[in-house]
Amino acid sequence: MRHLVEKGLVFGGLILVDSPVLVERYRRALKHLTGKESKLEDFHVDISGFSPEIGDELGDMHYLNHPGFNRQFILLTTDQKNAPLLHSAFSTSRSVLRRFIEANETELFALTARDAVAGELVNSAFAADAPARLFDIRKVTVEADTTQGTVAAADRLAGLIERFKTEPDAWWDDKLIAEMIEMAGVTGDLTRNPVRLRAMSFEQDDFWTSHFGGVYLFRSVPQPAAIVAGDKHDLGPLPVPEVLDLQDRTGIARFLAVNELAEPVVTGRSSETVALLRQKMDFIAADVVGTEGTLPQEVTRRDLRVLARRHAGQLPPEWDGLAALLAWAEEGARWPRITSDHPAYFYTLKARRTPAAELVNMLLAELAPRDVRQVFLCHKELFYRLYRTWPEAKQAFVAEILSSEYRMDEAGTRETIFGPEDAMQEPASLAEGPWGQVTPSGADERDIMDLVGPWGVLRRR
Repeated sequence: MRHLVEKGLVFGGLILVDSPVLVERYRRALKHLTGKESKLEDFHVDISGFSPEIGDELGDMHYLNHPGFNRQFILLTTDQKNAPLLHSAFSTSRSVLRRFIEANETELFALTARDAVAGELVNSAFAADAPARLFDIRKVTVEADTTQGTVAAADRLAGLIERFKTEPDAWWDDKLIAEMIEMAGVTGDLTRNPVRLRAMSFEQDDFWTSHFGGVYLFRSVPQPAAIVAGDKHDLGPLPVPEVLDLQDRTGIARFLAVNELAEPVVTGRSSETVALLRQKMDFIAADVVGTEGTLPQEVTRRDLRVLARRHAGQLPPEWDGLAALLAWAEEGARWPRITSDHPAYFYTLKARRTPAAELVNMLLAELAPRDVRQVFLCHKELFYRLYRTWPEAKQAFVAEILSSEYRMDEAGTRETIFGPEDAMQEPASLAEGPWGQVTPSGADERDIMDLVGPWGVLRRR
């Protein structure tokens, strides 16, 4: 992982903890949550408070997430909301933590000024001992307090204050008054610094989990399904109408189509279209040449295209499919029919702007693993797993390209690949409107390229 670390592509964006006060608070919270202790004087943390340095010290990279369920967290500062989440077992965990921090930012700012906030993401199911148990997960509730129990003490004090104000003889109740004074010593002045955190729960209809080899669960769409990375038969019966695995390409294409979850990355001829297709082809060429061990230590885009021509007979059908599409976009050649049984099919798709867009792009990245940039952007766990298997030259090339073309302009790169990502509006009913621009294998086709681009339209029967 050396090249990724040097380019800031792994462990980048983490929060440095080097203040003795914050270090001591973290140690206290770590002991409070896990019973473990750290002697490090400085380290980095992600959005959940996980530290790779402390994980290395303890010999346990899952010390805040042992069973892969009900992830624990430690907050030292609200700045953690912008940090990544490492070793994620559920695709929704980071967004839940971020939304919790943003919704309680004022309260958390006040609390973390005095102590660390520790807590847990509590699933509505408490274990993943069988695949069917994943379907018991309906929501995640965030439970949090300081290591000194400030929030619980504040709730207790609020109740005592209410008794003091409403009970006729409370003025003469020395025990009640003494308890209020004791609680106020922990919470401070509640009238000036409220410390009550909002009880927050988040619906979990659609998510990915690393359990059981990787499972994508879509329940909010008109035709729900589970898509698994391994053999679907190994999971046994699941309480969902359709179970697919990654080898069922036509089934996945049809699932995306009928639920209107994906659309083509290319809808017309333009310089942006040409650049995007060339970039995808370059990554595929680098994948092939790099896997063979013939990729130079330093290589430019131009060098890659020379290598692609030199290895033309070895390039995979994914490259050929995109090359045919490039010829249509750049030279006016006849447009290709790329159906779901073509290896290039999922390289030509991106998520539509729906609440499940992030999950769909994650799925598409796993279906198009040679496009390492999309894998890096959409499925970090898969990217790091693949990266460890690559030759040194390919690792160096990928790290350099990602650093120069993504890190330099993250927003611009994402907009080029996925389109604008401004505030998402609630979508219209998923049943409304025609499905355009992709053609699952076996679906009806009609040539209306001028209206919808090179894929045609899927007509529902």
